[in-house]
Amino acid sequence: MKPTPEPAGVADPDISGFLDHLRIERRLSPRTVEAYRHDLLSLDLYRSERSLPGWGQLDTQHLRHFIASQHQHGLAPRSLQRLLSAIRSFYRFLQREGRSRQNPAQDLRAPKAPRTLPRTLDADLTAQLLDNTGEDDWLQRRDQAMLELFYSSGLRLSELAGLDMADLDLSQGEVRVTGKGNKTRVLPVGRMARRALRDWFSVRPAREGAQQPVFVSQRGSALTPRAIQLRLRRRGIERIGQHLHPHMLRHSFASHMLESSGDLRAVQELLGHADISTTQIYTHLDFQHLAQVYDQAHPRAKRKADK
Repeated sequence: MKPTPEPAGVADPDISGFLDHLRIERRLSPRTVEAYRHDLLSLDLYRSERSLPGWGQLDTQHLRHFIASQHQHGLAPRSLQRLLSAIRSFYRFLQREGRSRQNPAQDLRAPKAPRTLPRTLDADLTAQLLDNTGEDDWLQRRDQAMLELFYSSGLRLSELAGLDMADLDLSQGEVRVTGKGNKTRVLPVGRMARRALRDWFSVRPAREGAQQPVFVSQRGSALTPRAIQLRLRRRGIERIGQHLHPHMLRHSFASHMLESSGDLRAVQELLGHADISTTQIYTHLDFQHLAQVYDQAHPRAKRKADK
């Protein structure tokens, strides 16, 4: 079954006014405005079916029933969260315009979306990926340096793509990165990553100007995040027979660090997470590994068919 269908067009003047507000005053993208329109028309149909003459007659209990019905019809938790966000914004607009005295969605919360564990590489597969054998041209050296630095310092894709030569201090084994929220942090660079970077710098094409990106093309232009993704995907297929994306290396870095150190706060600092709850997902990865070992090794834990 599908969620409640929306009526064609926008007949309600309050919704029309709100969508104009989003387009003109808040200058939201057409795609975002369309998402708000879709959500609010579904709510408008629900209101009409219950013969509620105005938005002020729609209370928290109505909304709770509406959200539950959408959930029962198959709307995912993330979509429900977006739906509630749209309704809250709409009612803030109505309050500002004097069309509603209250915001019935203010304290409502959608069901939590299940948190998926990030994919990681185990230590053996990581070693296989980073094994630098075969060709030794400038492209190989550049890609090897990217792989090593990703895994050595747990960088985000945007952080690696934005690196400038001035951000690296190989003599001290440090790299300075600017992450989310424009926050800067200084991270250690491991021995193998430093070696790979020095090999790359020995053949790195020259580039004019004050900006000196660490990773450039043969013409000297800075690599885009998309170009880096494609290069890593190719290396993953060549070396370990699977697609590789930058965050897999970041997740592997975090998981391996936590398994070895058990220091959640330190891993949080290294990753640049503002909230430690974001880092705690790696404790679940660690438990998964421990549970697998337990099931395989403990005499009382081996899974057999029930008798």
